[in-house]
Amino acid sequence: MQYRYIGKSGLRVTPICLGTMTFGSFCDKKESFRIMDKAYEFGINFFDTAELYPVPPSAHYAGLTEEIIGEWLKDKQRDSLIIASKVAGAANGWFVPPIRHGLTAIDRFHITKALDATLKRLKTDYIDLYQVHWPDMTVPIEESLFVLDEFIRAGKIRYIGTSNDSAYGLTKANEISKFKNLSRFQSIQNNFSMLNRRFLDELGNVCKKEDISLLPYSPLAGGVLTGKYNQKVLPPNARFTQYLNDPNPRMHTQAQRFVNANTLNSVEKYLEIAKKHDVNLTTLATAWSMSFDFIASTIIGVTKAEQLDVIFDALEYKISDELNQELDRVHQEILYPMG
Repeated sequence: MQYRYIGKSGLRVTPICLGTMTFGSFCDKKESFRIMDKAYEFGINFFDTAELYPVPPSAHYAGLTEEIIGEWLKDKQRDSLIIASKVAGAANGWFVPPIRHGLTAIDRFHITKALDATLKRLKTDYIDLYQVHWPDMTVPIEESLFVLDEFIRAGKIRYIGTSNDSAYGLTKANEISKFKNLSRFQSIQNNFSMLNRRFLDELGNVCKKEDISLLPYSPLAGGVLTGKYNQKVLPPNARFTQYLNDPNPRMHTQAQRFVNANTLNSVEKYLEIAKKHDVNLTTLATAWSMSFDFIASTIIGVTKAEQLDVIFDALEYKISDELNQELDRVHQEILYPMG
């Protein structure tokens, strides 16, 4: 197994990270344990979670994923794993988290409450990488950086990162860390896949210039790049099938961003290319995500342990220049299919 470092940190991680947002909703505790066991036995050392998980977010289930992981961790050597989690973003953004009475903010109070609860659920005394789930548009970034730096000095956090952030937000935070002599964001966790290449517009350059790592999530575009939504009938129990039938307008809008005419047409073309090169599209999409030099580890998620096999094949798959050019042509033909 090859390892990569996250940013300028001492976090040495596998090129694939196990995402856990389905644990407790789309898969029960028993299957979650099977997934973690299989990943761990294969050599995956990096697991990512959040205080809001599982998805879809709800007040009833928030924190359940961390509880499941904490129970699984009990008989493991803690320092054999790199565990990442996140504090819920501010309620003044695109989504009001169903925790702490919908009043979340990235300030001292909420970071402290969130971190203490996460440590308790995970049954550990430190988090390797603690991330802001999405930025706070009201509280100055200085406040959260000072608080997070204090927790690093106290030994509760090893390193910090951001998520769902912009080139401006990442750059500003990085410069404030330099100016104030504070711990900086070593990583950014954003949506990135063959169907969503917007990270390459600006953020990819920021990461390369400043030695900050991208930890891409949804390399399979929420399962769309498996081709399962290109069938005549929507797959039952799949996430976006549920979201499309959800009366919540936010869930419906999110599903339409991933499952629309442009994304499905793109996937048809990618399926043809994968068939031509005799590779599973899931393997190809994962390998594509892992191929960029500013990426430390690609976050994958499954609902069944057996789904890991074709994903892990990506660790040995190399994309030729010819194949990469074919993939790029699909994007040039259908620009930004996710909007």
